[in-house]
Amino acid sequence: MTNAHTRSDKRLSRAGAALLAVGGLLVVGFTRLSWMTVTYFDDRAGGGEADISGAAWSAEASAVSLLLFVSAIAALALRRLGRRIVGVVAAVAAAGASLAPLRLLVQGPDPERAHTILTAGYEDLQSRSDAIPSWAEITGIDVHTVSPVLMLLGCVLALVGAVIVVARPGTDTAKLNKYERETVRREKITQDLSADPDSGRVMWDALEADLDPTDLGDVQEGPGKRR
Repeated sequence: MTNAHTRSDKRLSRAGAALLAVGGLLVVGFTRLSWMTVTYFDDRAGGGEADISGAAWSAEASAVSLLLFVSAIAALALRRLGRRIVGVVAAVAAAGASLAPLRLLVQGPDPERAHTILTAGYEDLQSRSDAIPSWAEITGIDVHTVSPVLMLLGCVLALVGAVIVVARPGTDTAKLNKYERETVRREKITQDLSADPDSGRVMWDALEADLDPTDLGDVQEGPGKRR
């Protein structure tokens, strides 16, 4: 794999992670807004209106948005295989979260579901202030299309980002073997001794690495070159 191809994969992987984060931001942002205004009639208290937010209509949206944010971070932090697994999970979550706004836009709102959401908790001692009585009848629903459309856009962006992470996860940084790690450590200690030969910490590090801190020339020759 050429360096140019490696850099391209790395950029695409980061772009995928960015799309996951943007998608999660859109999902969490536009599920907090009102998706519809419901008109109802209560034969005891009269008529009224109540709003249903995206989070109430799509209960899984909050969990999905958190998962997308975590996936974006993991796509940058994990190794190649881990990034692919995260991408698959994020793709499934984004696709699943898109169903609620898509059905709402295509099929329209379900009055029975709206009634269930609005009447939930009404009979509890600490009922929601926006809950309506169970005997109230739904007379009309006005859908605010902007919020579900933008949440759907967030799901699509997250799905695209997840597919990019799966298809182009980038490359892993090569792991150093034991000898290479020891060589790098000795070189760093040599540089530290040259910069500050009287440092107690550096001298202790040199002794731990089986180097003579009093013989800088011997240290600079490195292992295997001393006589």
